Amino acid sequence: MKIIVPMAGRGSRLRPHTLTVPKPLIPIAGKPIVQRLVEDIVSVCGDKKVDEIAFIIGDFGEQVEMDLKKVAENLGAKGSIYYQDKPLGTAHAIHCAADSMDDEIVVAFADTLFRANFTLDTDADSVIWVKQVEDPSAYGVVQFAEDGSINNFVEKPKEFVSDSAIIGIYYFKDGSGLRTELKHILDNGLRSNGEYQLTDALSALMNQGKVFLPGTVSDWMDCGNKAITVETNSKMLGYLKGKPELRGGNITLKNSEIIEPCYIGSNVVLKNAKIGPNVSLGNNCVIEDATIKGSLIQTNSIITNIDLKDSMIGNHAHIDGRWTSVSLGDYSRMD
Repeated sequence: MKIIVPMAGRGSRLRPHTLTVPKPLIPIAGKPIVQRLVEDIVSVCGDKKVDEIAFIIGDFGEQVEMDLKKVAENLGAKGSIYYQDKPLGTAHAIHCAADSMDDEIVVAFADTLFRANFTLDTDADSVIWVKQVEDPSAYGVVQFAEDGSINNFVEKPKEFVSDSAIIGIYYFKDGSGLRTELKHILDNGLRSNGEYQLTDALSALMNQGKVFLPGTVSDWMDCGNKAITVETNSKMLGYLKGKPELRGGNITLKNSEIIEPCYIGSNVVLKNAKIGPNVSLGNNCVIEDATIKGSLIQTNSIITNIDLKDSMIGNHAHIDGRWTSVSLGDYSRMD
């Protein structure tokens, strides 16, 4: 089995944090979003071995490509890199990895995390992960036949047709069949709302008699903007509470308190600090004379003399003062 991960988007809603780091590499509870995503997919694939993970990226640089290949290798899979130069839609993005679509595949868009209590049903032609939502008009949704299979796809319905939203993760038993339909859409310029849409390929496969089943997740966590990403970090910390992965090594505590759940990376120094709940601190951070809760702080940052909450701070940042809720990018300073 192979996993295809389209992740070439610029992440403009999460700026300034995505000006220097692609959104899928933003850490959630100490691990990049895309790493958590593929690890969770591997876990629901049961006995199916994932032998390749293909990442579809923009011009992210050599170091990012090396990091992504390492994510795949740590899961016992080959890491492949493909490029999407222009944002032409979901169908176009996936087709960029056409050379890796000759087997069973899972397609997973790298801006979402999930919790699921099921094992993937690989007897189906396709499985589409869905979650009930309050406002389905903001999503692509599925409709169901009487037997529980999926019989229709509707993109951002203006009138209510279903509240089962597609979360952006799909299984296909025949990757080459999907590749054929994507190529047909691109070759014939078949655009919907100005873009090449995956749902059009899904509809074509359904018209061929392919059976689509739902995979229902218990939680769907977005990483679209700063507030939602901080919330997702808090949720993930809750799921992982008490696990060893939430602690790095060589942590220095001087007159400080950690209120769980928290992720504390390696070589972190806490002096006269109260951290948590729901805080992630990356490697090599120094926190002094500060209280922090409900926040996501990346690596090598210095935070002093502050009472901070609901914040997101990048790498190599320095903040000192009376602010209470901030969004501060890499190599930035507020004092």
